[in-house]
Amino acid sequence: MTDKVTIPALLQMKRDGRKSVGVVAWDYQIARIADRAGVDIVSVGDSVGVNLWGHSNPLEVTMDEMLVVCKAVRRGVTRALVSWDFPYGPLQEGSDSAVRAAIRLVKEGGADMIKLDAAADFPETVRALTRAGIPVFAQFGITPQTALRYGIPYGAQSAPGAQAPPEMTAKLVEEAKLLEDAGAALIDFTNSGPVAGAAVVRAVAIPVLGGFGGGPWLDGRMRMAHTAIGYGEKWIDAKTETYANVAKISLDALCALIADVRAGRQIRG
Repeated sequence: MTDKVTIPALLQMKRDGRKSVGVVAWDYQIARIADRAGVDIVSVGDSVGVNLWGHSNPLEVTMDEMLVVCKAVRRGVTRALVSWDFPYGPLQEGSDSAVRAAIRLVKEGGADMIKLDAAADFPETVRALTRAGIPVFAQFGITPQTALRYGIPYGAQSAPGAQAPPEMTAKLVEEAKLLEDAGAALIDFTNSGPVAGAAVVRAVAIPVLGGFGGGPWLDGRMRMAHTAIGYGEKWIDAKTETYANVAKISLDALCALIADVRAGRQIRG
């Protein structure tokens, strides 16, 4: 697909049985690379707080901080749909607050759509944003903002085994239908697992993607670009499945730089 990605195009991909691909990005350069690679969605995650800024929890990220990241990513993307995560706060404060925040993200940050964590708890806000003409990427399942409800500490929700228990399938299908009826354009089913994930995909007409706990049973996958390329100190020795190890390459390059400078070698450029 070389044309500008649209929500109707993603709906058609689901009908055709073609998988959508989304990546999470937090900076201009990664956004440009992801867009050039041909991903369908670039999602600006509040995970930036933990992975780039060293916070212990993404709930610490503010709206103003998200806007800085959003603007940078928007400048790097021309083809893919760009989605912004709501930072913790506006959604919990009510629909009016959420609409005001979403309008700000669209007007100042250039968002194509807004991603709501724990969206199934706020169907009235999904409806309000849809009425305001703002597409909603509705995230539900075992997410950073809902993990404690399922007795899972923050951080453990990203573990390989953190998947929706099969006995929750009927409830999750009900929530997905509620989100679709409220006007959600897409669903991000976090930690879906093959049983609940497949059931939700069959139950709704809108695309269902997923990151943690996702798989081929969904309409597509979300993945942090930095994880996919192994960018970040923690991936130097990690066993996580990546497609490169940029962190190790970067470590070796900087060690070589240090050696050259200390040896008095001339470095061009």
